[in-house]
Amino acid sequence: MLCLIWGSTWLAIRYGLESLTPILSAGIRFTLASVFIWILMRIQNISVQKDKVSVRLYFLMGFFSFVIPFGLVYWAEQFVPSGMASVLFAVYPFFVVIFSFVRMPSEKIGFYKIFGTILGFSGIVIIFSDSFAGDITNYVIGMVAVVASGIMQAWIAVSIKKFGHHLHPLSMNFVPMVIAGISMVAIGFLFEDLSKTRIDENAVLSLLYLSFFGSVITFTSFYWLIKRVNLVILSLIAFITPIVALILGFLFYKEHLSANHFIGSAFVLTGVFWANLGNLIKLRKEKIIKDLKTVASGEK
Repeated sequence: MLCLIWGSTWLAIRYGLESLTPILSAGIRFTLASVFIWILMRIQNISVQKDKVSVRLYFLMGFFSFVIPFGLVYWAEQFVPSGMASVLFAVYPFFVVIFSFVRMPSEKIGFYKIFGTILGFSGIVIIFSDSFAGDITNYVIGMVAVVASGIMQAWIAVSIKKFGHHLHPLSMNFVPMVIAGISMVAIGFLFEDLSKTRIDENAVLSLLYLSFFGSVITFTSFYWLIKRVNLVILSLIAFITPIVALILGFLFYKEHLSANHFIGSAFVLTGVFWANLGNLIKLRKEKIIKDLKTVASGEK
């Protein structure tokens, strides 16, 4: 679900940017999302957790998971082709591996996850290899911005995994969304040219989809999963969403799919399989041992 929705958000953003400026659009998206989350919290009688660890995480997530990373990516895509941005942001799983190893030794990584991550990244490079043709010197600052965004997101994901186990996913989502919404709307009004901004059908549909499905459903689910799934496996979503975006671009914008897209996608999916293989083998062994114990107890 996360891969499908996050993969579709690129299309929704593209529709929205036909009517709105990037940072203002992101700010309205997060502001609307925070309203939806607040309504859900009221319905479920969930309160905002206010202990010191929670408040610290709220502010870290607000600025280093939303405001700065989203701002960097939106700004960078003025200069960096979207394909190249996808490749550069794919450093995210690598830094999840590094930060997990350094900060959480108990989070098992192992050969299968590392090899799967390398395969997946290779697939993304193959898919978007055309983006690196020609002179890239004009993109350097934008490239650094996208990589910085991926590193920040990885650091925050590991921080949530390490310190946010007590937080409710809705509460974990609400305050950072408020911070991001207010900050980015303010930045949009102060620094963007709003003369051509218009609120039309494209803008409304894009914002509603991005705020509810692309923010409330996805980030709340992601935070819920962080507590239950190995973080390296979860980070591989960053490899799959570009494939979904490519397919949707082909269906709705008649964009061309080349042999590289299919070969790269095969690498990505093989990488995800390899990353999960260690867990599958472990589950299989546990089942065999359980079955043997059951047979042994039956014979007795």
